[in-house]
Amino acid sequence: MITSGAPLVLLAAGGTGGHLFPAEALATALDKHGVVVDLATDHRAAHFKFPARSVHLVPSATLRARNPFALARTGSLLAIGTAKAWSLIGTIKPRVVVGFGGYPTVPPLLAANWRGVPTVLHEQNGVMGRANRLLAPRVTKIATGFHTLKNLDPHWQDKIVFTGNPVRAQVIAAAASPFSALTDGKIRLLVFGGSQGARVMAEIVPQAMECLTSNLLGQLSIMQQARAEDIDNVRAIYARMGVTAEIAPFFNDLPARMAAAHLVISRSGASTVAELSAIGRPAILVPLPHALDQDQLANARVLEAAGGAICIEQRDFTPKRVAAEIAALTGDTARLAGMARAAKSVGTIDAAERLAKLVLNVAGI
Repeated sequence: MITSGAPLVLLAAGGTGGHLFPAEALATALDKHGVVVDLATDHRAAHFKFPARSVHLVPSATLRARNPFALARTGSLLAIGTAKAWSLIGTIKPRVVVGFGGYPTVPPLLAANWRGVPTVLHEQNGVMGRANRLLAPRVTKIATGFHTLKNLDPHWQDKIVFTGNPVRAQVIAAAASPFSALTDGKIRLLVFGGSQGARVMAEIVPQAMECLTSNLLGQLSIMQQARAEDIDNVRAIYARMGVTAEIAPFFNDLPARMAAAHLVISRSGASTVAELSAIGRPAILVPLPHALDQDQLANARVLEAAGGAICIEQRDFTPKRVAAEIAALTGDTARLAGMARAAKSVGTIDAAERLAKLVLNVAGI
């Protein structure tokens, strides 16, 4: 319960769900401790309803191109963003600044460091990203979503605290639902690709269905996210096969759909892996390829090693391979149930509270 004169924590997160969802979960946990939260982010988060007192847009850019003009522009934007963050922190006077990765977190955390404000960096993935590696020597503490972390400098070891990846209230509610047996004769398959990768799901999964037997097709009930430009084609393929399917560009109740699913096919972003393991559902994970840090591959391998998922790299994600995996898994309900238990065994349902306690400790609150 927040009261007048409550301490302020500034969260810094890029404008995608992978960064905003764990920040949202932390904001909710801090609210229960009577802490006011502000958010520093980029323009992509303009549509996101974030539980903060104020949302501040801070200029930033991602270091990608090697072109000197592009690098100069990126450097200029980061400098402008850092100057704005310096002014912002001086005005609102947060007790601590918490970053959730990506280049939009660089200006606020750099400015906090230069102003002598304590900082916490949360790394959601199984490998530390470039922006976080840049910030790591300067922050007070580094919270991790996984027990093991690649690209970790040994000099940072004393800063590391495992908290897990915070998950939203919707996920915590869904996690209370046990994995259901195939009692009604229907096998519920959930397919989604995240903000960067739905197209490959729209191209491959419907073709995989065409490789299955008519008997298995009759048992499937599919929920699939697809980009607006792919929806008509995906619906047409499923309709032609007579498959029960619900296709939409976005599911607002995705955690509940995960809980209802017998099998999930998805990318392996940190939030997705955290939600799958918190809820405890078997999955076929297809990491986003070509990422410089290969973070999604590292995430998928962790859940695969635990026995909760099958990792298929995109080059191997073919209709025949997908059809074979679906047929094998749905034909072995004991294996599906075992994968669900294995996934749940590595979930951290109280990660938001763990992270909140670390933040409060660093801030001296």
